[in-house]
Amino acid sequence: MIGRSVWRGGVGSSITFFHGWPWSRHSHVVRPMYPKRTICFPLSRNITLFPIRLPARPVAGRRFPYTTNLGHKLMLHPREVESIPNNISVLNVRSIASDNSDKTRTTRLERKEARTWQQQISPYARLMRIDRPIGSWLLFWPCGWSIALSAPAGCWPDPMMLGLFGVGAFVMRGAGCTINDLWDRDIDAKVERTRNRPLVSGEIAPFDAVVFLAGQLGVGLLVLLQLNWYSILLGASSLGLVIVYPLMKRVTYWPQLMLGATFNWGALLGWSATQGSVEWSACLPLYVAGVCWTIVYDTIYAHQDKVDDLIIGIKSTALRFGDKTKLWLSGFTAAMIGNLLTAGLVCDQTWPYYTSIGLIGAHLAHQIHSLNIHNPKDCATKFISNHQVGFLLFLGIVLGTLYKKNSEDRTKGSVTGSSSNPSGQLSATVTSARNIVV
Repeated sequence: MIGRSVWRGGVGSSITFFHGWPWSRHSHVVRPMYPKRTICFPLSRNITLFPIRLPARPVAGRRFPYTTNLGHKLMLHPREVESIPNNISVLNVRSIASDNSDKTRTTRLERKEARTWQQQISPYARLMRIDRPIGSWLLFWPCGWSIALSAPAGCWPDPMMLGLFGVGAFVMRGAGCTINDLWDRDIDAKVERTRNRPLVSGEIAPFDAVVFLAGQLGVGLLVLLQLNWYSILLGASSLGLVIVYPLMKRVTYWPQLMLGATFNWGALLGWSATQGSVEWSACLPLYVAGVCWTIVYDTIYAHQDKVDDLIIGIKSTALRFGDKTKLWLSGFTAAMIGNLLTAGLVCDQTWPYYTSIGLIGAHLAHQIHSLNIHNPKDCATKFISNHQVGFLLFLGIVLGTLYKKNSEDRTKGSVTGSSSNPSGQLSATVTSARNIVV
């Protein structure tokens, strides 16, 4: 409790107390005060003490006098010594304070560990583009089209296959992004939109990214092994496209064509997963339609970075098409619609399928007409809206396949009715002849 006594002195003054000085015995003036919570400094000889007080309640009405500095020890002035009450338990106060500090420290450490865990996961999530799921959807839709198109008449698409390909699209899209960022570290650092990516900013080391990529490819392999051997070989053959695609922007103005060939491989793989082989007459037009669609939406996407790409020497269809972008995109849209119609005719699709194609054509026509290639924000909005194109076509295929059963039942009913009519007419003729004879 002695350590809680307070020194008082004038501001800017230096007061040194020494018991041997005469004036300290006669001129010492005691100004009683209540004990305050103070911040204690280590005391030494001939130092200036600045009073720092925190308010506190008086302890049992006791008053404490000044203290004197005799060497390194704090002592009460001999003429002003007062007894310290025995009913104050310093140990209990300290133990309570220690318990509270331990609880606070534990809570703080827990919060720090939680923040650290989130900070460790966040760079890898951004490396996979989990915060931008549009890429996973664009990779999944061609798989869904093919699975739905291969379903028997009147049947829903296989939900097990849709789930497997959904997981595979999510994982392999993340693996493709990791490969792309490993190849493009030097390029991404020079582009405004990509300079904060984890590999560029140093949040993830290249070796850690390679280890993470190995884990992603391992999960993708596990998904692929759930399919038949034909599909396993067909799916493994697309890995070369995944690895080579990021290099195409350094070589050709058509990297979007290579991206289309990679992203739409599921149009072939989905059919083989359900049927055991690829029906090329149906799958090839569907695959070509998907490639044309990819060129459309990725060219719109590339217009966001065309200024930086031009400066650093990166090629894209956005730079190749230039001001004629809308004309080129219109041509690829027409090619997409034509191939979708061909696939529908081969698979004997019904009117819901062709209705969805009409809606897709209207959507893409409006998208291209209203596109502002010089506005990066508008390009990003138009690019994301292509998710609706994939969903519309998938819905049209599912409804068209379900409607096949009704149309076939009607056809069988009409054939049965027409075949039964001649016998009915013959029996009516015989009956009338008998009546005439009678």
